[in-house]
Amino acid sequence: MPRSCRLKVGPFEPEFAGKMNFYLNLLNEQVKLPEENSSIGIILCAEKNMVEVEYALSGMANPIGVAESKYRKQLPAKLKRELPGASALKKRCRKKFQKIESLDIRLLIALGIIRC
Repeated sequence: MPRSCRLKVGPFEPEFAGKMNFYLNLLNEQVKLPEENSSIGIILCAEKNMVEVEYALSGMANPIGVAESKYRKQLPAKLKRELPGASALKKRCRKKFQKIESLDIRLLIALGIIRC
């Protein structure tokens, strides 16, 4: 199912709903296959005012959700122990893409397709 997710660093702005609705209309018209369900949208913001969100989303035909996301400057200790470090992730990326000879990792990174 096509979906669109946008991460906003600041607080929710009503314009975000209109832009998300535009993206969803585009996905439904140009990308979605006939056998797939309609696209859904998720907007993640640093903070939201529910009154603004409700007015911004009222009348929209596409399903759009707005959620607050919390940012941390550092990973919690438990996650730090469980997740691989940056160098291990780079190594995994390189190992994975070495199997695909025709791909140039530097090009994929430059295009923003992968991050290592």
